[in-house]
Amino acid sequence: MLVNLKEILKNAEEGGYAIGCINTPNMATLRAVVDAAEEMQTPVIIDHAQVHDPLIPIELIGPKMVEYAKQAKVPVCVHLDHGSDYNFVMRALRCGFSSIMYDLSALPFEENAAKLKEFTKMAHALGITVEAELGIMTSTEDDTHGDGGGWTHETIKKTFTDPAQAAEFAEITGVDALAVCFGTAHGIYAEPPILDIDRVKAIRAAMPATTRVVMHGGSGVDEKQVQAAITAGCSKVNYYSYMAKACTKHMQEYLNEIKGNGFWHEVDEEAYRFMKEYAKDVLRMFKNGKTCKY
Repeated sequence: MLVNLKEILKNAEEGGYAIGCINTPNMATLRAVVDAAEEMQTPVIIDHAQVHDPLIPIELIGPKMVEYAKQAKVPVCVHLDHGSDYNFVMRALRCGFSSIMYDLSALPFEENAAKLKEFTKMAHALGITVEAELGIMTSTEDDTHGDGGGWTHETIKKTFTDPAQAAEFAEITGVDALAVCFGTAHGIYAEPPILDIDRVKAIRAAMPATTRVVMHGGSGVDEKQVQAAITAGCSKVNYYSYMAKACTKHMQEYLNEIKGNGFWHEVDEEAYRFMKEYAKDVLRMFKNGKTCKY
């Protein structure tokens, strides 16, 4: 069933678990994530990142995402990830996406807040939920999100979100979810991340109850820290890079094993099977030992 962020994240926070948000830039990944969610009996968020659009245009994958969500046996939110271009955001809405991350975090606080306030008012009138970002999430060198490189435990602290600013931003804009920075990064970590869990607690305590806290860069973070962040107030966790890398490694081993004695549809199906099992493990971690309500 197709849903937006609001209802599933409310249940998640009240239940002490988080909803996984996983990129689905091809059909194998889309099938794998939705099937994994059904088997784990948990809602899920499937999203299309603006940086993946050169790989597969949203007009091709978006309608498939919406179709899979509508037919799923669990609630599925179809979400735009890091949409920073207004025209691209409009393309997502035309495809039937039920939720939008309008990422203007590179702008000064006042401009970011003003534009998100205007956009959120319009989106809510259409029944669409909105996520924003405050603080610029660092990207590692092999990531596609942009800034790339220079990530260390010390430099990343400069990007951390201030709890008071988060509260002010949420009050001004009325966004449904806010991605905040507290030690994670996009991409593959050069060294194990150290999360500022106390900052998550402070952000959650400061913000309006109706604005949910979002953790980006969830892949590559150890399970103990992920679940501590969930318990502290993160009800949405984005995950993709490590799943994609793991599948690449698995498929390399698989192709070496079959030595070219196979067909492409068999190769594609093997990727689907691997990612589904991987996604099930991820969603199990996000359930935080709890039962999902829907």
